[in-house]
Amino acid sequence: MQTHELETVPTPKDCGLFAWPCAFRLDGQQALITGGGSGLGLAMARCMAAAGARVVLTGRREKPLRDAVGQIGTQAEFVVHDVTKLDEASGLVETVDRRFGPITILVNNAGIHLKKSVVDTTEQEFLAVLNTHVLGAHALSRAVAPGMIERRAGSILFIASMASLFGLPQVVAYSAAKSAYVGMVRAMATELSVHGVRVNAIAPGWFDTEMARQALETDSQRKEKILGRTPMARLGEPEDVGMAAVYLCSPAAKFVTGIVLPVDGGASIGF
Repeated sequence: MQTHELETVPTPKDCGLFAWPCAFRLDGQQALITGGGSGLGLAMARCMAAAGARVVLTGRREKPLRDAVGQIGTQAEFVVHDVTKLDEASGLVETVDRRFGPITILVNNAGIHLKKSVVDTTEQEFLAVLNTHVLGAHALSRAVAPGMIERRAGSILFIASMASLFGLPQVVAYSAAKSAYVGMVRAMATELSVHGVRVNAIAPGWFDTEMARQALETDSQRKEKILGRTPMARLGEPEDVGMAAVYLCSPAAKFVTGIVLPVDGGASIGF
């Protein structure tokens, strides 16, 4: 599927903070994006950098992060970090603050996938998925929240899933984790929004990523089923999620908090 190069939109000198197109830019913002070395995480990083933000990518493997920073350019940095090491979340935030400046945007994107039936999913496997998605995201959100509250500004974004919205087979642990995201978004938004910290989520549909291609190329029946229930009848491009992330973290969404935005070509309402 063809992708399009992103260009930074110039900011008019006479443009007020909430005037078009400044409201949709992220100038002066610093985003910490977990799982930022590939797929949707990299797409969000590219889009946020194009909108003027500095992005700091995290993940467990250095090479993908280094390659991603090379693609994005001077507005990107990386720090190797494993979100399952919950006691290191505060240290990561302190490192980013010290080296690059305060985190104004957190994107909880890191995760693992497990495709197994309910009866074959072990307790250990279930806990591993929950630990990565739910506890990892909570630990980092808890670590960045005090600074955001003190500055009375910030945005925390969770990357949920279609599994947050309706039932999918063979992914009970993943569905539980992504459904937990929705509850976390709503609870955190009610608690933090009064302090100027907005909390939202994106629920991506099916996208043309390397992982998706590997899965669907060997399962034509699954691909046909996905496209058949997607009204736009195609996979999305990763930048579709990236641009939605820019919007939700930008001043254009300054009165938007506690929502789960499907970016799915209509899959969540299709039949």
